[in-house]
Amino acid sequence: MKSIPDIQFREASSADAESMAQCHTSDPSNPVADPRIAGYLDGQHHPQQALPARVGYLAIIDHEIVGYITGHRTTRHGCEGEVQDLFVAPEYRRRGIATALLRMLAQWYREQNAVKVCVALADDSPKEAKPFYESLGARPLKRYWHAWEDISKAIH
Repeated sequence: MKSIPDIQFREASSADAESMAQCHTSDPSNPVADPRIAGYLDGQHHPQQALPARVGYLAIIDHEIVGYITGHRTTRHGCEGEVQDLFVAPEYRRRGIATALLRMLAQWYREQNAVKVCVALADDSPKEAKPFYESLGARPLKRYWHAWEDISKAIH
């Protein structure tokens, strides 16, 4: 396994959308990112019941985006926040990057006073998604959805 050099994290903006999409091309099973990500980050694309507050974070190695997460405030399914996207390039998976990104998003929800946070797990979600989210405290909410009753528990 290749060792990971220093990872930098920073907040994402719509200007990063092209590089975020480029990150996806490294995954043969899911090579295309959501084309609406720039509009989402700019507050112009709104998932169902999304509220305006939203954020994204990037994981960067050697000036290249290797992973990202986005989320927003919501009222969907009785939740106060929703994880919109989480992606890490295959060669960097299982090294703590997704966990670090989720914890950054959880901290943002905490600052937003959003406690209950949900995430969609559809049939086409990567098989690793469900055990990953469950390892950080998410539990089944309803078909295709998991939630944290208190997202701050994912921080620790």
